[in-house]
Amino acid sequence: MTGLEHVPALVTRTGYSIEPGDSVRRREPIRVGELGRPGGPIRLARERDIAALQEIERRAGAPFAEIGMVAVAEDEPPSAELLCEFLVGERAWVWPDAQDQPIGYLLLGIVDGQPHIDQVSVDPAYSGLRIGKSLIDHAVSWAKSRGLRELTLTTFTEVPWNGPYYERLGFTYIPVDDEPPGLRAVRAEESANGLDEWPRACMRVDLTSWVYD
Repeated sequence: MTGLEHVPALVTRTGYSIEPGDSVRRREPIRVGELGRPGGPIRLARERDIAALQEIERRAGAPFAEIGMVAVAEDEPPSAELLCEFLVGERAWVWPDAQDQPIGYLLLGIVDGQPHIDQVSVDPAYSGLRIGKSLIDHAVSWAKSRGLRELTLTTFTEVPWNGPYYERLGFTYIPVDDEPPGLRAVRAEESANGLDEWPRACMRVDLTSWVYD
């Protein structure tokens, strides 16, 4: 499930780093990486990153509570077992900070034979730096290198940093009647988990039309 990415910044980015279970602490100095963003470059997630990825997910959920989607905000992060499946498949990538600690991550599944963004989340302290877009760019490159033709996801249609954001990236909504079996199964599971309390839909983008940062 996607939906916890590109959230509004909760704090202003300064010289701070957030570690799982810790309060905000100062770090010296910020290493400026690709395109002026701190840290980077993107790398494969490792088993030792699992707790950090779960903490990113908890932090990224907070803005949903501010718009009344408390159940989403309080949803448990992906389990260690699920994350390990993506790690083993080498389809989990992170954007690390200067200390090589993840501040954003993306999980890529395969649904209906095509790549599917299962989750992309960025620590809100680093919102607005297009780290999430860079992670999606990386997933697109991975897919193109394997001859795959499109990228799909499911998302909330009325949350500004969800559906409308993906539309700006070139994704389009898939009519319900046109959903292939795999995506239909994904949506059924989401509905069973209560996510259809808010409008939600499938989206796709043709990889030949993708515009990189």
